Amino acid sequence: MGDTRGGCCPSMDLFRSETMQLVQLIIPMESARLTVYYLGKLGLLQFKDLNSDKSPFQRTYAGQIKKCGEMARTLRFFKEQMLKAGVSPSAKSVEETEIDVDDLEVKLAELEAELTEMNANGEKLQRSYNELVEYKIVLRKAGDFFPSAQHSATARQREMELNQMVEESIETPLLQEQATSTDLSKQVKLGFVTGFVSRGKSMAFERILFRATRGNVFLKQVPIEAPITDPVSGEKMEKNVFMVFYSGERAKNKILKICDAFGANRYPFAEDCGKQALMISEVSGKISELKSTIDAGLLHRDHLLRTISDQFEQWNLKVKKEKSIHHTLNMLSLDVTKKCLVAEAWSPVFATKQIQDALQRASVDSNSQVGAIFQVLHTRESPPTYFRTNKFTSAFQEIVDAYGVAKYQEANPGVYTIVTFPFLFAVMFGDWGHGICLLLATLFFIIREKKLSSQKLGDITEMTFGGRYVIMMMSLFSIYTGFIYNECFSVAFDLFAPSAYACRDLSCRDAYSIGLIKVRDTYPFGVDPAWHGTRSELPFLNSLKMKMSILLGVAQMNLGIFISYSNATFFGNSLNIWFQFIPQMIFLNSLFGYLSVLIIVKWCTGSQADLYHIMIYMFLSPTDELGDNQLFPYQKTVQLVLLLLALVSVPWMLLPKPFLLKKQHENRRQGQSYTQVQSTDDALSEANLDPHGHGHGHEEFEFSEVFVHQLIHTIEFVLGAVSNTASYLRLWALSLAHSQLSIVFYEKVLLLAWGYNNMVILVVGIIIFIFATVGVLLIMETLSAFLHALRLHWVEFQNKFYEGDGYKFYPFSFILIDDEDY
Repeated sequence: MGDTRGGCCPSMDLFRSETMQLVQLIIPMESARLTVYYLGKLGLLQFKDLNSDKSPFQRTYAGQIKKCGEMARTLRFFKEQMLKAGVSPSAKSVEETEIDVDDLEVKLAELEAELTEMNANGEKLQRSYNELVEYKIVLRKAGDFFPSAQHSATARQREMELNQMVEESIETPLLQEQATSTDLSKQVKLGFVTGFVSRGKSMAFERILFRATRGNVFLKQVPIEAPITDPVSGEKMEKNVFMVFYSGERAKNKILKICDAFGANRYPFAEDCGKQALMISEVSGKISELKSTIDAGLLHRDHLLRTISDQFEQWNLKVKKEKSIHHTLNMLSLDVTKKCLVAEAWSPVFATKQIQDALQRASVDSNSQVGAIFQVLHTRESPPTYFRTNKFTSAFQEIVDAYGVAKYQEANPGVYTIVTFPFLFAVMFGDWGHGICLLLATLFFIIREKKLSSQKLGDITEMTFGGRYVIMMMSLFSIYTGFIYNECFSVAFDLFAPSAYACRDLSCRDAYSIGLIKVRDTYPFGVDPAWHGTRSELPFLNSLKMKMSILLGVAQMNLGIFISYSNATFFGNSLNIWFQFIPQMIFLNSLFGYLSVLIIVKWCTGSQADLYHIMIYMFLSPTDELGDNQLFPYQKTVQLVLLLLALVSVPWMLLPKPFLLKKQHENRRQGQSYTQVQSTDDALSEANLDPHGHGHGHEEFEFSEVFVHQLIHTIEFVLGAVSNTASYLRLWALSLAHSQLSIVFYEKVLLLAWGYNNMVILVVGIIIFIFATVGVLLIMETLSAFLHALRLHWVEFQNKFYEGDGYKFYPFSFILIDDEDY
């Protein structure tokens, strides 16, 4: 359709989306997987789900997807283990591997079992090692204080027993007195428990022991200087060595339960010094043996992980491809004989030969006796939108797609956005010094794009890197508008020629224009540097930038209306040409096109006419004489004609179109406009004759809905013509703000620091100036101007022609496989 109705204009990849077709593939079962594999490598088919009524578990290849999911889980486990061990996957280029999926599944399972067993053994050995280390510390520390602690505990126990017996001596019979005195002469026998307790729990541990045994224990704690590894949790902890002396089995049971509750590790301890030395020697020997065993195990584990890392990316890619292939096969339906799979997919017309070659190659490579069948289907369904972009144009297309994906083959604003977006940004950001800084930052991303594209960047850095060519264009246009404004960090330079003006005396810089004498030819490009720094600078630049904003806004809105004419011509919609394009052009240019002409005439003639007065009284008193505000002969007559045209264009937009649509619908119902659908393109062109969806004979025509829709559209355009033109004044406002901020930072920071003749103050002033320039003018102002330029394109420009109700073409492609999806 684009080739036959494109007129004299050459076909462009971005101006309209690619011509699409709905194709049907009938694939034999024996070659299905290989066919989908080759189509995935080609990446030019968007498959339709023909099994949408089935759940994922009811589909043919659910088992294979489950198997791929299990392999993906195993690979994630390998990746986690490699990250913990500090081993990164091989950075070599990932090439296609010929390994069979079943063999890969067995190999991954074996490696996972081996690695899991090694981890379990390593954890057991490490726990035993940590326990032995703790035991050795307990033996040494407890051996130091054991004799004194035992003596203190024994003395305390005797004292407690003596006090108890004194209290009971009054009630003791005389005949048992001799036996009691004999018991006191016996040696007190105390038990003890030794181990480690966390230092943070030591105070609570001591209080609980005291309360549970009613003070009938003796506790000795010694802190360990360096943190030690806990055998249970495996974390470094600060601990105390403790020894609890007790008397009686009941107290022992209580102490053991409290130790378990506080997570205290208990270790055996001998009273005899010789046995203590022997135990320390035995423990040291075991620690040395375990250390050697653990080191050998870690070396073997590291070797295994490095072996996995060499092939990890290949295995990962293989699993993701297999999962995506079977996920796509699940979208295909079985035919009646259950020997073939039927697929429906959207593809660009230019890819027909490549698809047929892929199908034939798959049949040959799979030794299939029957080849796949390729045929084009005719449909009224709207195709997806597909633009062929490159690394330069893709970012601009993303800006447009963020507003809405273009309807199939409607005019694409992305073509114009490549120029208009950075230019409108530069109008607000015009400063060639700031533009050069922005360009240098962008060139860093562009020069290193190959290296950065393969790295994982942060969110903000990745967004900046993705839009590097947009920022490059923005910076180039900013340099251009900076030359026009003659501003470099708010300083003017005589770049192209000396200033055309000179001062008559020293006081002339305080006047508006009196005292400046023109001594040379007019400055050839941009604003004359003599304007900068004078009292007349701000009124002059305000007037210039405000009028320039209106001219640019009216020009871009006219471009949008012309593109709507291009759409109407392409889709053969004559109603939109006669009752949308023409009245819109008349209304916009009768008012704001005329204002633009007045601005240009005033610039050319140097007239002192008041344009505000002319435009206001054009509506309030159109028949009054203009007087000093007349810019050209017969101006009053021209204004009357334009005013009448603007008034006529409003009902012209509103009334005829709904009635004509109703008449077309009635004619179709009478069978006067039925035509046989010959191709997909013809069906689409017929569907696009009425953009509101009221042109089909099988649908009810609601005249009230159509009329209300047209009323809303008319009111929106009429009011929008005023508000959108006023909205373009943001170009003036942002440009003024940027310029004045530059002046403030230059004069109030840099020049002020320079005036002190102090090196320290100068250095501090330069640092503040750099940070203020980068933080405010190069980051915040860039973002602000970017967002305002984005709004001007989305609202003021695209609403004149862009419907943006299409859907994007997402082909089945191995290049687009993402970790989150597969």
